[in-house]
Amino acid sequence: MKPKSKILIIAGSDSSGGAGIQADIKTVTALGSYAMTAITAVTSQNTTGVKSIIAIPPREISKQIEFTSKDIKPHAIKIGMLHSTEVINAVLKSLSKISIKKIILDPVMVAKGGTKLIDKNSIKILKLKLIKKVSLITPNIPEVEILTKKKISSVEDMICAGRILISLGAKNVLIKGGHLKSRIMYDIFLSKNEISAFKNKKINTKNTHGTGCTLSTAIATYYSCGKTLKKSCEMAIKYVNHSIGSGPKYGRGHGPINHLSTININKKFR
Repeated sequence: MKPKSKILIIAGSDSSGGAGIQADIKTVTALGSYAMTAITAVTSQNTTGVKSIIAIPPREISKQIEFTSKDIKPHAIKIGMLHSTEVINAVLKSLSKISIKKIILDPVMVAKGGTKLIDKNSIKILKLKLIKKVSLITPNIPEVEILTKKKISSVEDMICAGRILISLGAKNVLIKGGHLKSRIMYDIFLSKNEISAFKNKKINTKNTHGTGCTLSTAIATYYSCGKTLKKSCEMAIKYVNHSIGSGPKYGRGHGPINHLSTININKKFR
């Protein structure tokens, strides 16, 4: 099988394999494309939490982005964990050099276990500069609350917050509704001219580590293959839900999802 497209992932490493770069590579591969990486940080973590975070120097992050893209130009870019203003500015500078139009930003701010992964100044730069440069931003509800300083407790609140992000310069927004307490989950897609809701039954499980990373990477992969942005969101949500529903139940805390849920092996290994 030949890869359908090439994706560059700019994100942190998760030693447990459930989120970050590891989840991103698995997602791109499972959806039939080719993954490249620029690692922004190395974390020591497992399903119960984050033990340590080691930052990669901004200059080295830029080298990874530019040197990789110079040889193998990506069709799309997914951006995940950016932990400092220096890193965000380095990424912005590198993006301007490689000129890729399809960029998906997952504004990673808090780990599943509650560890904060970004500081206040970085959030400010992300709001002022980065969200204007990407095709889509995919925050969850806690991240939207940080970005908009608005408490969210309903779908109507999600739409209102999405409009605030559009007013800040975001071209398109997908707000993930998994943190709302309801049996039905709504993910809200907004642009300047459109509001759409993706409705799904919430799967009752604690094993959702890496769902945000996986969703944004799946969107980037589908988008890179020629799907519209809205259709890419719809297909990525279905992929993530299927992966949650068939999760392997690893670990004692928030376990990973099943990134291989799209793969069928018809022949037995000998």
